[in-house]
Formats: sequence, structure tokens, C-alpha cells
Amino acid sequence: MREPRFLLAAFVAVPLLLLAPRDARAGIAACNDIDVRASARCEVVTSGGCTAQCEPARFEAACNAQLTAQCDGECSASVDATCTAACEGTCTGQCTADPGSLDCQGSCEGSCNADCDAECQGQASSNTASGACKAKCSASCNAKCTASCTGTEPNASCDAKCRASCQGSCRAKANARCQIDCQSRLDADCKARLEGGCRGRCERPEGALFCDGQYVDTGDNLQRCIDALRAQLNIQVSGSASSSCSGNQCTAEAEGTASCAASPNTAPVTPAFAVLGLVGLTVARSIRRRRR
Repeated sequence: MREPRFLLAAFVAVPLLLLAPRDARAGIAACNDIDVRASARCEVVTSGGCTAQCEPARFEAACNAQLTAQCDGECSASVDATCTAACEGTCTGQCTADPGSLDCQGSCEGSCNADCDAECQGQASSNTASGACKAKCSASCNAKCTASCTGTEPNASCDAKCRASCQGSCRAKANARCQIDCQSRLDADCKARLEGGCRGRCERPEGALFCDGQYVDTGDNLQRCIDALRAQLNIQVSGSASSSCSGNQCTAEAEGTASCAASPNTAPVTPAFAVLGLVGLTVARSIRRRRR
């Protein structure tokens, strides 16, 4: 009995998720604009383990992204000219010293996330609330910076890159408090809606996608979202598989495993555990031969 248990423990210890090497981040349109880092761990989860993850804490990132867009109609304050003048002056000086080093998106997010820290400091009564405040503000930063910097070439002039970067960060700063308040007001309804969607996805054979433990609302475009994560951030999503089932037999292609409904009085079988069973049987037979 010890050999199968040992093999099972070894199998469970194998990492399920793959890391991407970069620190870049992006809002992925094919994944409902959720803000994902290139170092994120993304996994498609199926069956019971999937449903267990459909809880409010898992919906923060998806709601922040969706509510940022929803609140844009309400949060449309004009950009302060003083903000852009000061920002562009500092940015142009840094860029001129090393023109190739300035990334519009990175510069924009760095500036407006610093503003988020200031905006949320002292506004919340606990570290958890402060973190939620910063996350909502940061989601707005990402959206504004993406919108402003899109189309700005890496080899653009310092003036062009700084103009786009500062327009995005100053627009985010002007609307930060409105975005935080608006998202906070709509947050509960968003999470309740996503909970239903998450459970529905978990009931499907292809399962639901989670990145760094956060649910990704892919709608009916799971594969398109996975493809976008791979193309834009070089994230290799584990657990994704195309599968087919017949009775209690499963076949799966690509990465991961797929759970299938078993025939009556038969335990569910997945390809990975079927392989595990064969390996366990082979090892057990080998051990018996040696003892003889």
C-alpha cells in the first residue's frame, strides 16, 4: 500500500502552473480587460475544485476591470493642465537623458500608481480596505494608461511618449477618487454576478480560468482568452485541454487534465490519474519481482 501513496504524493507535488519570466502587465481585452502580470500563474480548473474557488475574494481583479469601464461614464473629470505640465517637464528631462529607456505604459502606470498610494493613504480603516482602494485605483490607472499610450511607438520622440504618458496618468489622477467610490458602490453586485458566472463555468467540461487565484471572466471565449495570454504576455496556461469522454473513459490533448462523468458505481477517471495508476501497478510488480 505504501508504493501507490508515495507515487500519489509525488504526483501532487508536481507544479501545476507555469511562470512567465517578465514583469510586464496588461489589461487583456479577450479576458474582459482583467489586469494580468506576465509573472502570473494561470490555470484552468475543472469539477469540484473549481466550484470551491467561486468566492467573493476571487473576483476582485475581474470586478475592478469591469467596473472601471462601467464607471467611466460617471467619472469624466477634465485633466488638470498643471498636472500635465509638471509631469511632462519631469518625464522629458528623464527621457532626454536616455531616450530608449522610456516606456509610455510603464511610465504612465508608475506615475499614477504613486498617486493611488497617496489617494488611498489614510482613507481606509484597515490594511485590507486600503489594499482594495489601491486595487480599484490601479485598475483605473491601467485602463487610462493603455488608452493613452496605445499607438505610441517605442521609438517615438521623447515629447510624444511623455505627452501620451502624462495624459493617461493625469486623467487617472483626476478621476481616482470618483473611480474608487463608484467601484466600491457597485462591487457587491458585480461579485454576486460573477459568482453565478463562475459556478456556471465550473459546470462545463472546459472549466474556468484563474490567474494568481483570481477568477477570469472569459464569458464564452475561454480559448480566445488563453490565446491572448500566451500572445501578449507569454503566459502558458496549465490545465487547459481539449477532451472527449465516452462512458468512464477520457482522452485529453494539450496540457492538464479533464474530468469526465463516470458510469454508475464507477469512480471518475482522468488521464493523469489513469497514467498514475499504470505507473503504480508497474512499480508494484517490479518490487514483487525483486522480492522473489
